[in-house]
Amino acid sequence: MAEDDLRWETLDTQTAYSCPGFDVVTDAVRLPDGTEEKYDYLTEPPAVVVLPFTPEGDVVVIEEWRQAVDRVNRGLPVGGVEPEDESLAAAAHRELREETGHEADSVRHMTTVEPANGIADSVLNVFVAEGCRPTAEQDLDHNESIRVDRTTFGELKTAVEADEVRDARTVLAVLYYALGEA
Repeated sequence: MAEDDLRWETLDTQTAYSCPGFDVVTDAVRLPDGTEEKYDYLTEPPAVVVLPFTPEGDVVVIEEWRQAVDRVNRGLPVGGVEPEDESLAAAAHRELREETGHEADSVRHMTTVEPANGIADSVLNVFVAEGCRPTAEQDLDHNESIRVDRTTFGELKTAVEADEVRDARTVLAVLYYALGEA
């Protein structure tokens, strides 16, 4: 395969800032015209987004405080893939259990996206979980404040269409699932 003439050459990579959950990286790059620049971006582990359906067909949703936007956010369980996860599906099962106390009979992969590839290397792996039942207590991270609720898929989709759901990961999962049903 031939080299793409749009490709940037990475000359050096340094971590400018590191914290739990993500790092800010600075790459020294050479652009296609030969110009050398610095390029900063956020790097983080891949994540899973779970659209969980109960046996009755309801969707398990969460309400979570989001400090960056100073409000409670209604959405779906989302979390980073951890080193001990054997697969992306295992990460989806774990995140669902930790954030909602529900376990799924099965999960299936819907899509994988790069939600902000101009400023981050983030990768979201979106799953549908079927047969979700409350089986345990939540096992939240020290900095998570989450309330669990249920709604119908129709109500959730209507909330997305009405701009009442602001979490892009939830919007993506709901609309992608709705496209598959159309």
